[in-house]
Amino acid sequence: MGKTKGWTGVFVLSLAACAFAGQEKPFKLEGNPIFRDAFTADPAPLVVGDTLYIHVGHDEAVDGGPYYDITEWLCYSTKDMKTWTAHGSVLKPTDFKWATGEAWASQVVAKNGKFYYYTTVQHGEPHVGKAIGVAVADKPTGPFKDARGTALVKDSDTPNKRGWNDIDPTVLIDDDGTAWMCWGNGTCFMAKLKPNMTEIDGEIREVELESFVEGPWLHKRGDLYYLTYAGFKGGSENIRYATADKITGPWTNRGELSGNAKNSFTIHPGIVEFKGQWYLFYHNATLTLNGQKGATGRRSVCVDYLYYNDDGTMKTVVQTEEGITVPPVK
Repeated sequence: MGKTKGWTGVFVLSLAACAFAGQEKPFKLEGNPIFRDAFTADPAPLVVGDTLYIHVGHDEAVDGGPYYDITEWLCYSTKDMKTWTAHGSVLKPTDFKWATGEAWASQVVAKNGKFYYYTTVQHGEPHVGKAIGVAVADKPTGPFKDARGTALVKDSDTPNKRGWNDIDPTVLIDDDGTAWMCWGNGTCFMAKLKPNMTEIDGEIREVELESFVEGPWLHKRGDLYYLTYAGFKGGSENIRYATADKITGPWTNRGELSGNAKNSFTIHPGIVEFKGQWYLFYHNATLTLNGQKGATGRRSVCVDYLYYNDDGTMKTVVQTEEGITVPPVK
């Protein structure tokens, strides 16, 4: 447990709470970071029709308090990548009765008219440790409710049973409708999901990846599968990736996609195609908000264009301040 927050922390958090009270709030993109009304991390993009949604963790750490103090997930959306809407809080760890806190990296996917929120939380007794839960809603902005009443994955389910194994879920629904989930810290795990999207179908296998740390992200382009993740370079995380012709591998390591995040130990990729353009979302820690400077526990979501080579590999992404306020390369 961290230190008790002082009055400064309470004031800052109160301002943040006011920012999300009441109606949805539109705002214009000003470059990177994208979202400037809150500290945000672990971006998870989702396209629904003509709208792009980004689900993020709300970093709430204050000076003198614990880092990675995240008690809710927020949602933002856009139809044109220029004007955005802040939807506020859409889910909290305490919405899972078996969880005690820690709103870590997550992803929302759509299937059969429902939206499934795969999350990282801290499990309570008797399964203390990081766990993966799944919530469900009729809309990408919620309200989300626990879809199982129990954890989807907990420590005893994964092969080496470490307390930090089960974090950062990513889900890919393949062309045939089969859903696959990857997750992990130190070890990358993969499993198929049953058609109900709330149960593991078969064995949990390990995926061998070069310098894997955490934060995997699955996507597919054409017939090629991509597994992008946070690796390790020069004392902090960078973004690396691997490709495969089949979701079950073998996976070919492709090296670095993007470098270290400015002012942040962690980084987390989220990749999506929206209206014919590919994007890489990630976080750094360059935002100053309500007098609080960015830090490892006060991160800020960014986006830059993503391009592919003729052989399907991804071109290196240079993290920029202007982001997508400049036109893409044609």
